[in-house]
Amino acid sequence: MTLAGTALLLNSPRPVGAANPRSAFKISLGEWAFHRALFGKQMRHFDVAIVAKEQCGIDAIEYSAQFFMDKAEDLAYLRELKGRANDHGVKPVLITVDNQGSIGDPNKDRRLQAVANHHKWVEAGKFLGCHSIRVNAFSDDKLSPEEQAKLVADGLRRLVEFGASRSINVIVENHGGLSSNGKWLANVMKQVDLPTCGTLPDFGNFPTQPGLAYDRYRGVAEMMPYAKGVSAKSYDFDSQGNETTIDYRRMITIVLDAGYHGYLGIEYEGNKLSEVEGVRATKKLLERIGAELA
Repeated sequence: MTLAGTALLLNSPRPVGAANPRSAFKISLGEWAFHRALFGKQMRHFDVAIVAKEQCGIDAIEYSAQFFMDKAEDLAYLRELKGRANDHGVKPVLITVDNQGSIGDPNKDRRLQAVANHHKWVEAGKFLGCHSIRVNAFSDDKLSPEEQAKLVADGLRRLVEFGASRSINVIVENHGGLSSNGKWLANVMKQVDLPTCGTLPDFGNFPTQPGLAYDRYRGVAEMMPYAKGVSAKSYDFDSQGNETTIDYRRMITIVLDAGYHGYLGIEYEGNKLSEVEGVRATKKLLERIGAELA
């Protein structure tokens, strides 16, 4: 398959409106935005960084473990992945990790096993040159929120301590259930209370249970004091290029008011535009708002 056939359009994560520190955020590619192309074998995982750099001018990428689940300990695979990125000047930023067990499992043996299951991804992130791995804060929803927070904090603290020994942050995304309750997740951060533990606020993931959702703006604001990454989720756009589900100006203002100047990882999940067009539209909106706020 040619690179043209797998083109992903993204911009390099340069500061927007760099003359004003308030507007200095960077743009990265959350490769989950292209999950249909990757799962559909229309794109090779190895080619994401190449296309990002050569065809999109992007030089930062957020990998998803779901595209190389059985390769975390495959040094040949990781070496090739790292080489492709390095050869094209692309910086791996983080790895989002799923399906490794619940780090807040009420059964201690299962909780410790879930923590151990994440170790290989910490090592992979270190090898690739990432600053963090993203994990989930799941427990047992039959327990009270307070009990779940205590269990998640226990498992997370153990994993964070291991990550710190490898100079890797461990960060948590709002990803459904109690983790999408910003106040609850902020409380977990306070309980862990370690500098290499943080959050990855996602603009779109706020369902706390079927039919109920946490206020996304409140949730992002509550998580931002601990943020070591931000996921710029998008779904659809109007004729003026504004996101129709999320008030991006309000979100970016919350992000910048928190003093955050790191990467915003584009993650388009809509269906009306192609994945490429959705990423382009999100990038254009981020750049426009960044310039306006400057």
